[in-house]
Amino acid sequence: MQKMQFKIVSLILIALFYCIQGNAQNMQKGKKIYETRCLACHQADGGGVPNMNAPLDAASNVVGKDIARLVRIIRYGYNERVALDGFYYSNAMTASPDLKDNEIADLLTYIRNSWSNKASAVTIAQVQAAKKKK
Repeated sequence: MQKMQFKIVSLILIALFYCIQGNAQNMQKGKKIYETRCLACHQADGGGVPNMNAPLDAASNVVGKDIARLVRIIRYGYNERVALDGFYYSNAMTASPDLKDNEIADLLTYIRNSWSNKASAVTIAQVQAAKKKK
């Protein structure tokens, strides 16, 4: 019985290790995408540019539950004045239709877990479901 319990615990630990390792790789991939596509407008610290580009750090919309909205903004862009946490931002966000579903998931996972943000990771399935809602 102890051998069986040991095997089960070992398998769980191995699975957990690979899950953590995969999340770290996704964060690195997301960071690279952020640095090449998002940093110029949203800044290295995720603080955005006052009255122009919304901050991503500590923004309620970024760490909120409406992941589909975030996916659609990245995929299709956004060209409306944004009210976010009591401030307004007016710069349009360019669409990124060339990003693959896994890249959008990695990017959003990075953004939702960088700076002071602590939110759930975004899965490829969530990205795919969000694209269908458009």
